[in-house]
Amino acid sequence: MKEVTLLYLLTIDILLCGILFVYVFRRKKWVGIQLGMNISQAMGGVAALLAGIVLILAFPFHFSLITITSAAIGAAAGAAFGLLFDYQTCLAGVTNGFMVGIMAPMLGSVLDMPGQIILFVHGLFLFCFLFIIISIQRS
Repeated sequence: MKEVTLLYLLTIDILLCGILFVYVFRRKKWVGIQLGMNISQAMGGVAALLAGIVLILAFPFHFSLITITSAAIGAAAGAAFGLLFDYQTCLAGVTNGFMVGIMAPMLGSVLDMPGQIILFVHGLFLFCFLFIIISIQRS
């Protein structure tokens, strides 16, 4: 896939994460601590996975910088969603986002069919997005 298309996808993903953050922020009183922990881990991991794979496919010769960037994005997303609830949830989101951020560029650099994996990871992101919204509404 072209670099511009990949960066557009990453921009859309960042906007969707922001929308979900605002949604969770407005309804954080409804969410229990267990659901909050799952939200922070899921969003930290998925954000790091998306960032790592998309960035390594867009810029394949900058492996170290992309690994640091995807780990920072995952840790920041996990921390942001975790701090909505408590510090234990924040710590779980940070560690999960950081670990997935370390692994995602390694996965992205060995892909045989990157287009299909990009679609799969974005489908996983949208599934997590919808599942979190449904879980909050049912809690």
